[in-house]
Amino acid sequence: MRSLVVDHGGPLAPGVLSGTERDLREAFLRDIDRIPGAARLSQCIQCGTCTASCPVSFAMDLTPREVIAMFRAGAIEDLLKSRTIWLCASCYQCTMRCPADISITELLYAFKRMAIERDILPPKFPVHVLAETFARTVTRYGRNFETGLILSYYLRTQPSGLLRRRRAGFALWRHGRLPLRPHRINGLSGFRKIVARAEQFDLPQEPYEGLGSRETGHATFGR
Repeated sequence: MRSLVVDHGGPLAPGVLSGTERDLREAFLRDIDRIPGAARLSQCIQCGTCTASCPVSFAMDLTPREVIAMFRAGAIEDLLKSRTIWLCASCYQCTMRCPADISITELLYAFKRMAIERDILPPKFPVHVLAETFARTVTRYGRNFETGLILSYYLRTQPSGLLRRRRAGFALWRHGRLPLRPHRINGLSGFRKIVARAEQFDLPQEPYEGLGSRETGHATFGR
């Protein structure tokens, strides 16, 4: 099969991927069989139903429809740098209403995992720090510790934000919403064992209904 990577300099021809984009696309395709409904990605008709169904599309720099279009066009690095994959509310409205039965929500999660693994993150939008801190807090205590989460997030991203939000923080503390000490759940060791065990499992494989290759847009890749 002809390589889609151009080794010489200069602009790329239409439909030709750069080396970086080729690596990102192949990394995603290695994971695509584990995502329910992702094998139907090539059947997207760009109807925009996903965008119309999304309750947070107004805050996204790329709509769900544009995410699919950009992946198929090969602009994966720009996709991973977008805020969209971090703003998904996980309501699954786009998946439930998609006429092609594409699991768009799970695709966004896959792009988010890739962004973390490749350290390709949106500039001036450190929501990934919040996600990492939340996961670490829950693993440590078995539940969220709001005060520790807020302090850790702002100290890592924007310490001055603590001063700007001190009044809101005091009001939350006064109403018992920001405890000063964390509370661990009962059976924390068992909870941690469950999490550790779950991390060892792979996602369920979904049979791919194809003819020995997978198409995701303008290019076809062998299995």
